[in-house]
Amino acid sequence: MQALGGNEIRARFLDYFRSKGHEVVASSPVVPAGDPTLLFTNAGMNQFKDVFLGLEQRPYRRAATSQKCVRAGGKHNDLDQVGRTARHHTFFEMLGNFSFGDYFKVEAIKFAWDLLVRELGLPADLLTATIYEDDDEAAAIWSEKIGLPEYRVVRLGEKDNFWSMGDVGPCGPCTEIIYDRGPEFACDGPECAVGKCDCDRWLEVWNLVFMQYDRDSSGVLTPLPRPCVDTGMGLERIASVLQGAPSNFETDLLKPYIDWLVTTTGRDYGRGEEGFPFRVIADHARSCAFIIADGVLPSNEGRGYVLRRILRRAARFGRVLGFTRPFLHQMVPIVGSIMGETYPDVVEKQDYIQRVIEGEEARFLETLTEGTRRAEEMLARASASSAAKGLPAGRRGELPGKDAFLLYDTFGFPIDLTEDMAAERGLVVDRAGFERAMEEQRRRAREAREAAGSDDEALALAGLLEGQPVNRFVGYDRLETRTAIRAIATAGEEAGPRLVDEAGPETGPVHVLLGEVPFYAEGGGQAADRGVVESGLGKAEVTGASRLPDGKVVVTAEVKSGRLKTGDEVQAVVDADRRRATARNHTATHLLHRALRDVLGEHAAQSGSLVTPERLRFDFSHFGPLTPEEVREVEDRVNEAILSSRPVRASTTAYREAVAGGAIALFGEKYGDEVRVVDIDSLSRELCGGTHAATTGEVGVFKIVSESGIGSGLRRIEAVTGLEALERFRRAEAALAGAARALKCDVSEVPEKVEQLQAELKSYEKEKERLESKAAQASASTIADRAETIGPYRLAVGALGPMSIDGLRQVGDRVRDRLGGAGAGTVVLLGAPTQDGERVGFVAMVSKPLVDKGIHAGKVIGEVARVAGGGGGGRSDMAQAGGREPGSLSEALERGRALFRGALEEMARGGTNSPVSRSPGGF
Repeated sequence: MQALGGNEIRARFLDYFRSKGHEVVASSPVVPAGDPTLLFTNAGMNQFKDVFLGLEQRPYRRAATSQKCVRAGGKHNDLDQVGRTARHHTFFEMLGNFSFGDYFKVEAIKFAWDLLVRELGLPADLLTATIYEDDDEAAAIWSEKIGLPEYRVVRLGEKDNFWSMGDVGPCGPCTEIIYDRGPEFACDGPECAVGKCDCDRWLEVWNLVFMQYDRDSSGVLTPLPRPCVDTGMGLERIASVLQGAPSNFETDLLKPYIDWLVTTTGRDYGRGEEGFPFRVIADHARSCAFIIADGVLPSNEGRGYVLRRILRRAARFGRVLGFTRPFLHQMVPIVGSIMGETYPDVVEKQDYIQRVIEGEEARFLETLTEGTRRAEEMLARASASSAAKGLPAGRRGELPGKDAFLLYDTFGFPIDLTEDMAAERGLVVDRAGFERAMEEQRRRAREAREAAGSDDEALALAGLLEGQPVNRFVGYDRLETRTAIRAIATAGEEAGPRLVDEAGPETGPVHVLLGEVPFYAEGGGQAADRGVVESGLGKAEVTGASRLPDGKVVVTAEVKSGRLKTGDEVQAVVDADRRRATARNHTATHLLHRALRDVLGEHAAQSGSLVTPERLRFDFSHFGPLTPEEVREVEDRVNEAILSSRPVRASTTAYREAVAGGAIALFGEKYGDEVRVVDIDSLSRELCGGTHAATTGEVGVFKIVSESGIGSGLRRIEAVTGLEALERFRRAEAALAGAARALKCDVSEVPEKVEQLQAELKSYEKEKERLESKAAQASASTIADRAETIGPYRLAVGALGPMSIDGLRQVGDRVRDRLGGAGAGTVVLLGAPTQDGERVGFVAMVSKPLVDKGIHAGKVIGEVARVAGGGGGGRSDMAQAGGREPGSLSEALERGRALFRGALEEMARGGTNSPVSRSPGGF
């Protein structure tokens, strides 16, 4: 058996299947394109799903890939198992070969055996095959074609060896190839054997799925007319076998991460529990790098939430190893050194990936302290509750599952960490309650994904038009065409669309399927075309166009006059002005994308866009707001490209050739083998199906109107071009001219005049503050001089002129100071209407000696404010409130005077039962 490195194993696998006539297809991103039902790409077959379902045709019938996969979140979630076993990962590579109606079981099994035994050198006597219990065909192939003895062909049930894409649809038996790692890896179970034990001795290295049936809703299996093959072999697993490594983590694909941790922390790595944090961090660092490289950023929902949990889990275990500052970002170069040749984007985006990880880890370390505090509080409550119930020491009850889930969900605490902290206090965690809360979250996530992925009308419409051939889009070359109406269906009806033979003004909106369609269907961020469809008998206004799941383009229209019938010859005409405006904005979007990458760096990748005739919106990855200088430079670069009037060319080519030639493939978009490339002469080259200007000069002018943040690490630019930009300049010019007229100056003098007015205003405000302070001093003196003496105590009550609540507090402080300060036995109660005269404010202050004796300012101020139609409260020594009835100011103050006076008189007589005390019976 040869000791091959991970990169060489991948290369040999792909070369082998290339030699067997397979098309070697590049890995798709870890974010599935066009499939909202999947959080992440979790298997090699994901990118071929539509091919297996018969919805997509490829120019090849057999393929091989090495697919980047993530299993964390959703149905396939290995997150909490990572580090505990030798073979679970959040990120891994799946080597796979596929047949789309070409070869089947015989060839698939022969290929797998030949590659493993002859090409990679695995000992044949250490391999066992499992098959589905009823798959006699596979059993015969293994025994007769391969020569495996009967005892090494193990039949298992549906749970282990029958695969399905869902409850209904394609499905079939599978055969798994198991490698015997030897008795030293065996468990102590009584039946340690293939099919009876899942211990580390029996390692599944390759799974071959034979999709040969279609299962209906009643469970009936019907043979597929074109059976397919889908296989998967984990690169990390086969590497552990070929390298003689005791686990995946000791292979050359993962050990460098552990070595770095050992060197950096000075701690020893062990394969047992003591090595758990090392394995978690090694896996998670790699996973984070690839997820971020494919366009995901940490957030509180969907894929971003999963990324955040992975990253924070790694950071938490970094604390276990002694890290007190962000460290994960330092491991990103290791990813590039191991896998950069195969996946160059992790090297090209290394700085960006590091900055995202470092920022998120720093934020988490800030919240981790708070999370630990919350965990301690929850555990203390649980301990106290169980002690109160008289439970014996050493088993003080349990932490509620909902609390454990809150820690897990909000602070990223792994459940095992919470269980460890609980065990230290003699508690257990209500694991069942935790799982219920987790399942509830999964249910909500499933519903959200299903809602996002469903378009009932489009699916229903596709079903109605199933017999119609896919129509042809001719709108790249011409804006009108003579064609025929193939079908008409109602639109927007609650019961769903239905086919009709004809439509008139009374029909309402309809979907129209044309033989040829010049209208661009909404997609790729570009708004749909509008226009008209007319015949000699009727005319309809086209309000939109959309592409159905099967590729047909339908237009949405309303008949304005006459009638349109199925079979009518019609003239379909696009609104040319609207199309040209949209094209200008789309070309400007490409120029903006290039300019942002040039100014900010290659990490400034598009994450979303909207192109309409009126404006463009562009979302991109970046860490913070653009400076005014950066905005200006981006704007200048785009306008320089416009002024140079460069040609804009579109061509169709193979996807691999386009990407190899430098074309940018956008995050989240799904591409076929043939793609359209829009090339702006040496400036920009992107895969794009949208409509564009013929030259950059047609864009006219480009103006950014806003730049803002829309989430963690995401920015948004909105801009206008052409006539819209000109109109915006005119509005700005008119506003500036109006300001000049109001300021009685020339337009060029407006900034200087505004600065002058601001300086004058600031001077007036200072003078106003000085006068208010002087008035407050005078008012304070007057109110203090009129203060009542009640035994040893002083009570000052006063009404003032219009004043803010802050002004009232300042006067109150001065009155209190004149009466002896906070240490004397004083009470101050003030009120004043607000400066707009619509409300009234109150402030009450009670000195510390009186607070200690039971008088509470907050209780009294609430009573005072209620008289004036308001409410409020505060501390025992200082409180404020407001009311809606300024006319009740005097009455309210007298109410407060009476309450405070009564309390002070009681105290002066030596009483202790204050009517404004903090006791339950007081105010």
